[in-house]
Amino acid sequence: MASDVAIEVKNLYKIFGPNPQRGYERVRNGLDKEALLAESAHILGLNDVSLTIERGEIFVVMGLSGSGKSTLIRHFNRLIEPTAGSIIVDGVDVLALSYEDLQTLRRKKMSMVFQRFALLPHRTILRNVSYGLEIQGVATDERERRAAEWIEAVGLTGYENHYPAQLSGGMQQRVGLARALCTDPEILLMDEAFSALDPLIRSQMQDQLIELQARLKKTIVFITHDLDEALRLGDHIAILKDGVISQIGTPAEILLEPADAYVRAFVKDVNRARALTVETVMRPPELRLTDEDLEAALTEMKRTGATRGFLVDKQGYRGIVTRDAVDKAISKTPHPAISAIAEEGPSAPVGATIADALPGTLESDHPLAIVDKDGTLVGVVNRDRLGEILAPPDHEDESRTEPSRAAA
Repeated sequence: MASDVAIEVKNLYKIFGPNPQRGYERVRNGLDKEALLAESAHILGLNDVSLTIERGEIFVVMGLSGSGKSTLIRHFNRLIEPTAGSIIVDGVDVLALSYEDLQTLRRKKMSMVFQRFALLPHRTILRNVSYGLEIQGVATDERERRAAEWIEAVGLTGYENHYPAQLSGGMQQRVGLARALCTDPEILLMDEAFSALDPLIRSQMQDQLIELQARLKKTIVFITHDLDEALRLGDHIAILKDGVISQIGTPAEILLEPADAYVRAFVKDVNRARALTVETVMRPPELRLTDEDLEAALTEMKRTGATRGFLVDKQGYRGIVTRDAVDKAISKTPHPAISAIAEEGPSAPVGATIADALPGTLESDHPLAIVDKDGTLVGVVNRDRLGEILAPPDHEDESRTEPSRAAA
């Protein structure tokens, strides 16, 4: 049975300079990046980095310029050799691979998308996209067929015979993405892939990546200096500072449970309502009711102390039944069906942002019901919980540790 772990990094160090082992020893003895540079002119790229990337997730590594994020991703396929540590990909020690096996890893298991596109200007779009298959020795007809499929997947049908210089920056990056995917790699490394694009095109590329990932379920390692991009794309996010990991967590964990002053400073200006989805803040409903009779519903309300119940049946969520409505209905003969006294109540789909769900919550006295695509009730969000999430964090002045968003 295959492991759920795609990449595992343990105690990774990278020292740039004439004597990296000596620099490594000094770092192990407590020198930080600035002290090492002042003492020996060596540069600390990575300092005891350990992380685990799960198969099929988008794992985002983010940090400001010089944090070590691009250095880290280039270790996964050994474009950069570590000073110390281990890198395991699908259970294989990458550092123990021969040159031939390393070439196979780069050509078949991993593909890379760069910030500056790295397209071959003398090749058409079709031949750029099929280049990896050509290196693998795939026959011309087969590689052109597969390349055409990926060109269509990224929305560039009709441009097969154009050259990179004839395309816009956003279109060129789509070609780079298609080329990386054309070899059907298990792992996709994306190093600041959208950073050179203007904001609108960048947002469109993020949409495209999310759409493709929903279908492909690749393992994607995505490097960015943009926190909003990281929060939008990442299943997990690692925040790097001076070659050290400050925190690894889900977007919700990064926003709501920052590990240190550096991360708190990073996230303090984030619009949480836009960055968080309703399922990250929902809780179980206080009481679920089925199509049982009114007496049973009243008994359950008394037992739990609930003032309302959420009515569900085979078709999914049906509405809210209050204790007052039950008390009034039970005095009638014959008793009405529970569905007849249910109120519609506000609802939102799984995946909706808090900002999208907020109006419905504020306009109703009832909690917001969260339903999946099949209409099943999966949780509720109430006003008090939203108040906790959206209230600005109360921290001491941390201006000395605040990252410069402009520097990003």
